[in-house]
Amino acid sequence: MRSLLLLLALAAPVFAARAQAVLSFETTAHEFGPIPEGTLATREFRFKNTGNQPLVIADAQASCGCTTPEWTRAPVLPGRGGLVKAVYNSAGRPGVFAKTITVSSNGGTVVLSLKGTVLTKEEQRAQLTPAQLAASPRLELERASYDGGRVELGQPVLFRVGIRNTGAQPLRLSTLTSNCFCVGYRAAPAPLAPGQRAVLELLYTPRLAGAAAELVTLASNDLHGDVRLTLRATVVKDLLQPSLVKESAAVVPFK
Repeated sequence: MRSLLLLLALAAPVFAARAQAVLSFETTAHEFGPIPEGTLATREFRFKNTGNQPLVIADAQASCGCTTPEWTRAPVLPGRGGLVKAVYNSAGRPGVFAKTITVSSNGGTVVLSLKGTVLTKEEQRAQLTPAQLAASPRLELERASYDGGRVELGQPVLFRVGIRNTGAQPLRLSTLTSNCFCVGYRAAPAPLAPGQRAVLELLYTPRLAGAAAELVTLASNDLHGDVRLTLRATVVKDLLQPSLVKESAAVVPFK
């Protein structure tokens, strides 16, 4: 009996070591090749739990803020699969890039890599004939400047910007940038067919009081270049605060 108990005691750690989740990716590297500047380059890395216990991904940490990871949050049962989705924002980042995402789980740690080359609009145009450039999409603004009037500090303001695709190919808007980092899309814009008009909804959150003129750049697959517009407003601390000058000059009713 003692020999049997000793044998079971020695075997227990072996059985425990074998009971574990294992994170196994189909591939851990992806080469995008040349991509247009402004593209949100996306890659899905698929994995499988080849262990015998449920797999849980604790975190997926990108090597820079330009890469955004998403991953399967629910526990993955043995034999089942999931994915880690990586999105690289190429806006304002021309040239060669190499980024990593470190995936940590109870089934091990795996490093995923993304590589590619971001081409500027000038580099893309240099590879096209005049006929090809004329046949590309074309983003045109109905107005180059919009005025929101008096707005309250820290409160989001909605601007509706009219645009049109006057080119011969579908137009796809990608990133939006501003010097103040205070303007963004309310919702992701849909592609525009040739000749189609749309209204972009931009949310502006003022951060400083006073006269504001925010320069906004819209990136797209229009090879003629990015489009810029200006959002103007008069930012006040409180829209509801009464004016003491007007109140002193007004007729005060009996109290």
